[in-house]
Amino acid sequence: MSALTDPWHFPRPDLAQSYLRSFDLGLTSARGLFARRRMGKSEFLKHDLLPAAKHDGYLAAYTNLWDSTDHPGQALATAILLATQPKGLGKFWTDLNAPIRKLKGGGKLPLGLEGSIELDLAEKEKAAVPAIQAALQSADKAKKRLLLVIDEAQVLAAPEHKSIAHALRAGLDIRKPGIKVLFAGSSEAALREMFSRAAAPFYNWAPVEPFPLLGHEFVAATVKQLATVAKHPLSLDDALKAFAALKETPEFFRWYIERYLIYQHQGPEQALRYIQTRIHDDTSYTKTWKGLNRADRAILLLAARGVQDLYGIHALEQLKDLLGSPNVTVSAPRTSLRRLTSAKQQLLARVDHGAYRFEDPEFQAWVTTRRTVD
Repeated sequence: MSALTDPWHFPRPDLAQSYLRSFDLGLTSARGLFARRRMGKSEFLKHDLLPAAKHDGYLAAYTNLWDSTDHPGQALATAILLATQPKGLGKFWTDLNAPIRKLKGGGKLPLGLEGSIELDLAEKEKAAVPAIQAALQSADKAKKRLLLVIDEAQVLAAPEHKSIAHALRAGLDIRKPGIKVLFAGSSEAALREMFSRAAAPFYNWAPVEPFPLLGHEFVAATVKQLATVAKHPLSLDDALKAFAALKETPEFFRWYIERYLIYQHQGPEQALRYIQTRIHDDTSYTKTWKGLNRADRAILLLAARGVQDLYGIHALEQLKDLLGSPNVTVSAPRTSLRRLTSAKQQLLARVDHGAYRFEDPEFQAWVTTRRTVD
């Protein structure tokens, strides 16, 4: 049985081959690319790059660390094992998490862990470092090159995952001919810092570049596909206008196409208005806002208003006014900005000393409408 295909997927075979060719040349074993969310990056990785790699003889492993922000080590090891020895995955984790107290005299845990180390059976992440080591060892036995695609890789930059990042870097360093790695992320600032900060585990390990975004050809292909199923085909001009109005965001444009297709009698303008309203529905943004403390909200308000030096004296005075307290110290903005730019929150990205921008322009527009931190 042939694999099901998505008729709405816009294939980019040339782009996929360009990444694979860069690895085939042997001059680099890793690359980093970034694009904000909803720009088609993950779809390209899963539906274009990975199949192309398999066609070229690679084993292909993919994991999205945004789905495993608390357990990236487990996600990485699992992805590698699924690509190299999928039938042994269950036994791998069972063996790795066997409590030492159940081992009989002289016994050792897998991977050479001595009996003096005890693993918590309920938390696989405690075994993340040896798990990554073992998964990479399984790749050595596969006798094929492995392409490891790590989506939302900036999660590894979080301080709590430093040991995992170091272990991964060490394991990949000695396997450059056999394992090629593509680090992808939705936060340009976090991804660049991951490879440019001298103390970071992946310092200077991969070049970071923007992901080529979709444009006119993508819109034209979507309009062509729509014409095969729509009673009233959409004009390319209307589609391009909608794409521009939706800030050239492929996922939002797909929402627009779906809405138009279901309610063709309402016309393209009504479909666009509906999607713009849907995008600006503040349900998720309200939840994000309520999950922040007042100081973090105040910093977001200042950033949304265009304040460029969030460490400066003028910003501090505005923070005092917003928080209704004269006791706000210079450490307040630094502490808030560390949280707001963290891999877990990713609400702001640093662009210069004291200057930050929103990762999500729509969230910035939402914050701009607010007047207080409450």
